[in-house]
Amino acid sequence: MRPIMPATSDPGIVIIGAGEAGVLAALTLREREYAGPITIIGAERHPPYERPPLSKTVLTAADLPIPTLIGGADMLTGQNILCRSGVVATGLDREARAVQLQDGTRLSYSRLLLATGARPRTLSVPETEARNVLYLRTFNDALALRARLSRGARLVVIGGGFIGLEVAASAVERGCDVTIVEAAPRVLGRAVPAELAAIITTRHRTAGVTIIEGAALAAIEERAVILAGGRALEADVIVVGIGAVPQTCLAEAAGLAIDNGIRVDEHLATDDPAIFAAGDCCSFPHPVFGGRRLRLEAWRNAGEQGRHAANAMLGATESFASIPWFWSEQYGDTLQIAGLPDEGDETVTRDNDGTPFLFHLKSGRIVGASAFGPIGKIARDIRLAEKLIETGACPPATALQDPAVKLKTLLQPRANME
Repeated sequence: MRPIMPATSDPGIVIIGAGEAGVLAALTLREREYAGPITIIGAERHPPYERPPLSKTVLTAADLPIPTLIGGADMLTGQNILCRSGVVATGLDREARAVQLQDGTRLSYSRLLLATGARPRTLSVPETEARNVLYLRTFNDALALRARLSRGARLVVIGGGFIGLEVAASAVERGCDVTIVEAAPRVLGRAVPAELAAIITTRHRTAGVTIIEGAALAAIEERAVILAGGRALEADVIVVGIGAVPQTCLAEAAGLAIDNGIRVDEHLATDDPAIFAAGDCCSFPHPVFGGRRLRLEAWRNAGEQGRHAANAMLGATESFASIPWFWSEQYGDTLQIAGLPDEGDETVTRDNDGTPFLFHLKSGRIVGASAFGPIGKIARDIRLAEKLIETGACPPATALQDPAVKLKTLLQPRANME
């Protein structure tokens, strides 16, 4: 498809959000030879940077870290993309097609991309000493936490999700005494199959982490977390990682549809044909999973949706159908998940040289795959599993279980037996 070139009067494309989705959308527009003005609005004063290192190397590096910039320091300038850092968008005028900024500026647009991401979910219990309570979303948040992770420091992590577990692993590396408090019966309850969550729990406990599951919070006091029932956990620092909330304030105020995030269609377009959304802030229907509406908080998804939205803004009509993929790094091992394991009604385990590799099936069709272990034993098979999910493969369970059967052969049509 030939790129749509702007008319002389084109006011340009505005992108609100300077994360993975927003930056990759801007770069894709230039790759497609869009010649109009492109402006990225970012609330943080840092240039656009990668977020995955925040809970990992930013906390553990020997030297004081600097942000890992998306695309490098000169990428946006070289592509004639204006990035306005430290600027907040405060309103949308859909009729005039303009964005109102906090500094009083109004930016006109022909197309607008909302890539506003998500914010940490906050505690609902009383906090009498907020100086001890930290959330992790930005590079500055990570620096503030890093400064407190001294050897022997007592760290209580509230929430046993990806962020909480990654912070715990990093803190152990820094010599901290770590306790994780999880309200659900097990860690990673929403995202990871129980078999895999048990392996990860054991790995943390082996490293010396105390994990308290099924525990409700009563209050946070000065240097202590109080659980229901009265148990007090001493804490020099408390990190809260209890999920994220999509940033939808601008969209809501502008009257756009909201449905667990900004509601978009299969092209990532909102109910306003000039406005698109991508990344953690939006929910979309996924064709591989029967149109199930998803909102994904994942680094790769943000980048893929940013690129897809850019093409859609220039007239492309393909549906967004990338297979969900999540990853985490803890204690030098990798957790990777492809597809949607919770869609499955059967789990088949394959032994990858001592590392369990799980396939999740629904009526015989592969809908998910997951594993935790050395990256060399996981990465290649996860990529093949993505292709099996994408093609709707229904190989025999015995073939999936048998390590002697190459997964690549199951991509052949004769292996997909209903």
